[in-house]
Formats: sequence, structure tokens, C-alpha cells
Amino acid sequence: MNDHADSESTSTATEAKGRGSRVANSAVSLKSLLIGGLIAVLIAGVCALGFMLHAKSNDLDNLNAASADRAHAEQIALDYATGAAEMDFKDLGPWRTRLTAGTSPELANRLTQAATSMEQIISPLQWVAQSTPIVAKVRSEDNGIYTVDCFVSVQTTNSQAPEGIQSTATYQLTIDRSNDWLITEIGGIDSALPGAPR
Repeated sequence: MNDHADSESTSTATEAKGRGSRVANSAVSLKSLLIGGLIAVLIAGVCALGFMLHAKSNDLDNLNAASADRAHAEQIALDYATGAAEMDFKDLGPWRTRLTAGTSPELANRLTQAATSMEQIISPLQWVAQSTPIVAKVRSEDNGIYTVDCFVSVQTTNSQAPEGIQSTATYQLTIDRSNDWLITEIGGIDSALPGAPR
């Protein structure tokens, strides 16, 4: 009888040990599964974060490039407007050069014709104008075409106002980024010289 009881207790102990081993193995498997799942979620999160950072970096690069382009268009416009507003009837050659500098060929032709007409007024009136830049601001941008408003302070003397007149010349320039940043249109070029042809 004792043998039978010993064999039963051995059998029960073996079964309990087997169940414990299965429970331990399933616990290890469940633990491994959870850790593996957590690692997969972390990797996916890091990948998503990297993608978002890359996208934000591209957005920031695009904003910086757009800001730099706007500043470049404003500088081109202000430099042009300051040069175009400055003239001396004794030597109009430099003024004519500044008037067409940085402009498209079509606009340069129109400006050359306008300069010839304006010289008929500038010389007899002994016109001298000194200019100082005030500000330029991009009004709009469409596919690399910038419309820029410029303001230039102009001190003018002539035979009718030898003591000088202070005025502000206003210009609206169109600048084409894809055309080597050339100025393609100008408005308000008569502001420093009332009544002059455009």
C-alpha cells in the first residue's frame, strides 16, 4: 500500500511540476510577447517622430527660403528706386545707366525712350535730385513674381526751386525670380518728377 501511495504522490508531484513548468513557460512567452510588442510600438513612434521632424525641417527650410527671396526682391527694388530717383542735369549718363540696370530688355527699351523725353525737361530746368532709400515691402508674390512697393526720400533743386524741395518718390516694381531677378515692370517712376512721361 505504501508503494501505491508513493507512486500516487510521485505522479501527483510530477503532474504539478509539469503544470508549473507550462505556466512558467506560458508566462515567459506572454512576457516576451509584451516586451516585443512594446519595442515595436516604440520603434514605430520613433519612426513617426523622425518623419514629422523631417517634414517640419522641410517646412522651416521652405519658410526661410521664402523669407530670403522676399528680402532679396525688396533689396533689388530699393536699390533700383534709389538709383532711378537720383539725377544731375549736368551728367545724365549715370542716371540713364541706373534707370535701365537690372531691367528686362523690353522694359529697358521703354525706359530708354522715357529717359529721352524726360531729359527735355530735366536739362532746361537744371534738375538735380539726391535720393535716400526709405523702405521697400513686398506687396504680393505669385509663382516667383514679386510686386514690391518702394519709398525713396528725394531732395530736388531746380531753376524754379533753387532752395530745394523735399519729397517722397514711390515706386511699384515687378521682379521675376525665374528671369534672373530682373525688373519687368515699374510704376510710379514719375513721382520724383511731377508731370514727366511714364
